[in-house]
Amino acid sequence: MRGSQKVGDIKIRTAIPGPKAMKLLERKEKNVPVGPFNTIKSFAERGEGALLTDVDGNTFIDFAGAIGTLNVGHCPTEVVSALHEQIDRYLHPCFHVMMYEPYIELSELLNKITPGTHDKKTFFLSSGAEAVENAIKIARKFSGRKGIISFERGFHGRTYMAMSLTSKVKPYKYQFGPFAPETYKWPYPVYSQEKAMEPDELDAFMLKRFETFFLSEVPGTEIAAVIMEPIQGEGGFNIPSKSFVQGVKRICEQYGILFIADEIQTGFGRTGKMFAMEHYDVVPDLMTMSKSIAAGLPISAVTGKAEIMDSAGIGEIGGTFGGSPLGCVAAIEVVKMIEEQKLLDRANLFGEKFQERFGELADCFPEIGDIRSLGAMCAIEFFDNNDQPNGQIVREILAKAHQRGLILMSAGLYGNVIRLLAPLVITDDQIEEGFNVLESVITECCQR
Repeated sequence: MRGSQKVGDIKIRTAIPGPKAMKLLERKEKNVPVGPFNTIKSFAERGEGALLTDVDGNTFIDFAGAIGTLNVGHCPTEVVSALHEQIDRYLHPCFHVMMYEPYIELSELLNKITPGTHDKKTFFLSSGAEAVENAIKIARKFSGRKGIISFERGFHGRTYMAMSLTSKVKPYKYQFGPFAPETYKWPYPVYSQEKAMEPDELDAFMLKRFETFFLSEVPGTEIAAVIMEPIQGEGGFNIPSKSFVQGVKRICEQYGILFIADEIQTGFGRTGKMFAMEHYDVVPDLMTMSKSIAAGLPISAVTGKAEIMDSAGIGEIGGTFGGSPLGCVAAIEVVKMIEEQKLLDRANLFGEKFQERFGELADCFPEIGDIRSLGAMCAIEFFDNNDQPNGQIVREILAKAHQRGLILMSAGLYGNVIRLLAPLVITDDQIEEGFNVLESVITECCQR
């Protein structure tokens, strides 16, 4: 373990939650249903960059980034300025009533920067789940087919179709059925948990199973689309190999199936490229985006090949709040920030620092079963003495880290993965300070 934590940006003045937060929690419990989960039992007062301060004056380093929504950080000056300027003009004339230029400008931008040189078109919605729902609608309309394939451990949202495609019963699906018909699941390689095979053997085995699936379950000619997260988010930051992703795309092409890339968590620089599919040299037919697209404002996008996107007729896709002018101008500034501030390089630097620090720690503690990252999308996976997923130690680590001013979240089917989604604008000193806290609490929990 490194030396003791030096004084830095973290400032913890009270227990978490503090007295003001406790009063707000009482009001919350009386007025808000228990369903929406909360990572930190406190309430935000202000945010800046990678720092978040609560109502009791406690300042945290944020390694959760609103579940990957804040790649350019809390309240970036460029985005805030663009929002103030837009607010003075108009808030929301609704694109379906009177159109506005920021919608067109952002669609042009996404058509340019998303993978592929083909003609593309883009339209906007309000949330990631809405983007998924509409991508499925478009795929079905274009193909004339009904079947949709997603992957085990995948997460695509909480609305009806998105929930049907999601692969975790509790808390997302339990007692909410019946689910959307004509949806199917393929297995997804989790190399840390499939130790009987080498990664290339596991890839080949799974791809062979997909071919068999079309004989045993449903013919490939009845499948409209396969939707895949290039790195699984909620599923545990599982990173597939290039050969696996290319193999899935090859099968899609063989059967005339559309390939939908769900880049909602991986997009806009998180993995060290603008979009994670660029790591695999695979060009999707359709792509869904949200989260870090607009620095926290609610907007999402579906981008795809022009002929596919145009298959939905007038009025068949859209939504009253889709493509909010505020979200559009924020997203335009986000893309500028990523390019001008070289945030892709920052993402890769974060990942390198993470691998160096926690790769060493994994050599010290057998409880750490795997360290993995692509850019700044980083994960630490824990197992018990029987080589089974250990969610209990993750809960303990998170509880200690929160009290010491580091915001972290878990992930994975078994809750045994710590996931890091720090804003890419985080400073080197803040990275070091956050890593010091995380290393110290892991060491304490593993040495019990």
